[in-house]
Amino acid sequence: MNTPITSAMERPGAAQPDTGSINPAIRKDFPILGRTINGKPLTYLDSAATSQKPSAVIGAIAEYYATSNANVHRGAHFLGNEATAILEDGRNEVAGFIDADPAGIVFVRNTTEALNLVASVSTAGLGEKDRVVLTQLEHHSNVVPWQLARERRHFDLQYIRVGDDGQLDLEHAALLMAGPTRIVSISHASNVLGTLQPVEPVIAAAHACEALVCIDAAQTAPHRKLSVRDLDCDFIAFSGHKMLGPMGIGVLWARPSLLERLGPFLGGGSMIDRVDSLTSTWAEVPHKFEAGTPDVAGVAGMRAAINYLNAIGMENIAQHDLYMGTLIRQSLEQIAGVTVLGSEQAATGTVSFSVAGVHPHDVATILDREGIAVRAGHHCCQPLMHRLGVSATTRASSYLYNNPQDVSTLVAGVRKVIGIFA
Repeated sequence: MNTPITSAMERPGAAQPDTGSINPAIRKDFPILGRTINGKPLTYLDSAATSQKPSAVIGAIAEYYATSNANVHRGAHFLGNEATAILEDGRNEVAGFIDADPAGIVFVRNTTEALNLVASVSTAGLGEKDRVVLTQLEHHSNVVPWQLARERRHFDLQYIRVGDDGQLDLEHAALLMAGPTRIVSISHASNVLGTLQPVEPVIAAAHACEALVCIDAAQTAPHRKLSVRDLDCDFIAFSGHKMLGPMGIGVLWARPSLLERLGPFLGGGSMIDRVDSLTSTWAEVPHKFEAGTPDVAGVAGMRAAINYLNAIGMENIAQHDLYMGTLIRQSLEQIAGVTVLGSEQAATGTVSFSVAGVHPHDVATILDREGIAVRAGHHCCQPLMHRLGVSATTRASSYLYNNPQDVSTLVAGVRKVIGIFA
């Protein structure tokens, strides 16, 4: 990390170096964390599914609707121009957050829509002699769109193997990086295991065989500083709702030169230049890929979320998440009958585990009675579940507002589960 935690102690909410806990002022920024569930204080450990929202984000959305609501790029009135400025300023903020060219920022609803866009438009010229490469740890959002595209284009679809530790098999990846491979689409981090993947050598190998690379950054954009320029990927996708922003707003960044030559994903208003009875021409990128009325309020909320994250410092968040993920893992491993999946480092604060003789849904139900929110199931990663030899897991995922007390509460809850089923 470039900035040690101790150097950022004067920032509001900076992670504490001795415990990795979050300044109480940060928790107070999240109204929902003051709730009680089933008479117990809420312990929220499901941030890999969606993060909670600080008051600044909630306020930004409300302020937009209260003071600036209008459609964009069309009106000749003040409110229309103000809404347009909010949208385009937000585009620049997002670009700065990932160190990217703003001309490549396309606003979508979520990572799922972004990956569907990529799979649809990037495979238009592929056929039976071409190959698309995924990995065994992909979320269904980075599997099903490629399967649908394969039904239309009939290309070969292959998967990079994953080890028992949840890390990509780079030797197998190298075997798949050959002439037939045209597109590689991989997750930056596992939403099941919290493992950060070594995407850089995969990107380099893919580019060496002139393949395009798409990175699913849904699980890393909230947790660590990203630089599109350093990654040198061709596409990157992530969602606002996992990084303190609202639901319904997401981002696809693509090289502007790629967007120029690829066909549009959706047709309608805003994405056109000229429409005649039989033909149409397209607006300049990125607007070519933003059909219809955009979610300006969502962009306002996402911009507020980025400002909040930047104020804390992504380096501090990354260190805190690593600390929390390690603490969760080590604490659960001390409980007899609990098996923790994946490697020893949950870089994004996400840990999946199983309790001997207890179905994950039962684990989650009993924890919920204790006010503890976790996830149970296949986590939209059935191919990975098959690879790991399980049908489902219980998943605890922390974020910047969690602290060691949350882990203690989780451990006590898991011990209660075991006691009930003993």
